[in-house]
Amino acid sequence: MDIQFTEEQDMLRSSVQRLLRDQYDFDTRRKIVASEQGFSRKQWEAFAELGLLAAPFSEDAGGFGGGSLSTMIIMQEFGRHLVVEPFVETVVLAGGLIEQAGTSEQKQGFIPGIIDGSKIWALAWTEKASRFDFANVATRARCEGSDYVLSGQKTMVIAAPWADHLIVSARTSGDDRDGGGVSLFVVDRRAVGVDLRSFKTIDGRRAAEVDLREVHAQLLGGKARASPRWMPAASVPSALSARRPSAPSAS
Repeated sequence: MDIQFTEEQDMLRSSVQRLLRDQYDFDTRRKIVASEQGFSRKQWEAFAELGLLAAPFSEDAGGFGGGSLSTMIIMQEFGRHLVVEPFVETVVLAGGLIEQAGTSEQKQGFIPGIIDGSKIWALAWTEKASRFDFANVATRARCEGSDYVLSGQKTMVIAAPWADHLIVSARTSGDDRDGGGVSLFVVDRRAVGVDLRSFKTIDGRRAAEVDLREVHAQLLGGKARASPRWMPAASVPSALSARRPSAPSAS
């Protein structure tokens, strides 16, 4: 496939290349990975200032309307420099799901914080028994008035130790392997009942095992979904192979 970039897309590529060349050499990355936090807030803010966190979003959502091609350009350059900051998890996955499935209020409430770099998100969908089967979800969500309460466990949640919010898949109906009855919920990562056991991934990034015990959550979208539209998007983290240490540390 021969993709011809526009002048704006070429400028985006050049801007990302220049930023990473000047500020993200391998020694800088090594220091970031070895730091206590494991990622650079300063670099994340620089990405926001350059507009990289806004590039994929539509103009209606407050972004630049760059779509998938802008995402591809940014990720290609990030890959060359082994960038550890959670662009895929926050912007592509969580941000994309909010834009596609969220209510108007949720889009207005959540996307600006992603674009300006003030909020980090992670997608918690894999479970120990699921083997990356989107429909195999044992985490349960029960409705309590206008709220939902979640209980269950998620594994290999990339970027969870850095996140302010999680998007969690949970079952509202059916058995554990039922293709329907799975919906997405917004969870405050510091909410009561959320327990993280953090560890480094094989590429030096951070992930966590997440326990949810009677956690109050907000349904993403207007109603529970019988056939979740989020499934194709969630396949991205499965390619981010990771290795757990023998004893994850609490965070």
